[in-house]
Amino acid sequence: MNKLLVTGGAGFIGSHFVRRILDADDVEKVTVLDALTYAGHTANLGQAFLNPKLHFVEGNICDVKLVETLVRQHTAVVHFAAESHVDRSFSTAGTFLTTNVHGTQILADAAMRHGVDRFVHVSTDEVYGPLPVGAATEDYPLRPTVPYAASKAASDLVALSYWHTYGAPVCVTRSSNNYGPCQHPEKIIPLFVTRLLRGEPVTLHDRGQHVRNWLHVEDNCAGIELVLRQGTPGEVYNIGGGTDMSSRELTSELLRICGAGWDQVTYIPDRLSNDLRYAMDWSKLAALGYRPTHDFAAGLVETATWYSRNRDRWAPLTRSASATRPCGTTPDTASEPQHV
Repeated sequence: MNKLLVTGGAGFIGSHFVRRILDADDVEKVTVLDALTYAGHTANLGQAFLNPKLHFVEGNICDVKLVETLVRQHTAVVHFAAESHVDRSFSTAGTFLTTNVHGTQILADAAMRHGVDRFVHVSTDEVYGPLPVGAATEDYPLRPTVPYAASKAASDLVALSYWHTYGAPVCVTRSSNNYGPCQHPEKIIPLFVTRLLRGEPVTLHDRGQHVRNWLHVEDNCAGIELVLRQGTPGEVYNIGGGTDMSSRELTSELLRICGAGWDQVTYIPDRLSNDLRYAMDWSKLAALGYRPTHDFAAGLVETATWYSRNRDRWAPLTRSASATRPCGTTPDTASEPQHV
């Protein structure tokens, strides 16, 4: 694992993982491959660029020649790169399928042919679809309901097929909803925080009853590193252990932290195919020693504080997000955030 290729390493989760893995003594080199689309920014890596271990390459995972060159130079791959926003997938499903499915196939194919030691494919709990009760284990049927989740489910299966067919050392992780500093302001927590900080209104879908499990991004990254080091090839690992909250309960917490009131909240009709509840069983990863360590209340305050202190980072993104938002969505819609 001494030479690591991280795709999507300038994105939200990927950049947190890169900063974490650079501190590992047994890591000699970390190369970030990122297309720097609207959700990827070199600023997310910050002072990591001062580390001589870090190498950055701007490029697309669908570039076969580039992927070939990079994978050949590394001993492990951690694959974060993906189109990740549900609302955007409604109007640009083809882009999601191209990047998430075909891009994963290109990476897995290169990893197989060049004999990497480990390939970790990062995915989401949304592939399981809605669960009214109970929690999905790793062998639960995949029942995605939106184009984004369908593209991730397909990419999971493509990645795992390279284990079953060729013996490529593939592991898949599926995490619940991540939160933390540096997340793009199209996602619900930074969207609400940045709007409330500006004294602007926020909106909730339907009655705010949709339940998600909120996991600090650093806990997810700890789980991914554990799978990278100790996961069994061919296996899927759920990464959970956060806090279950309805969107209304989450909004209440954010209002309190930002010193705002319910008069800044309005309700709008539910979006298309908005799954009521996601839930995962993460005991399989717990058996390897995984334990989330971030308290949700403290983590939410930490996250809001980061946005309060770093307006220069997110203010330009809120303008660009509005300019590039797909048809049929509104800039203050409480879209459920994704993980990659």
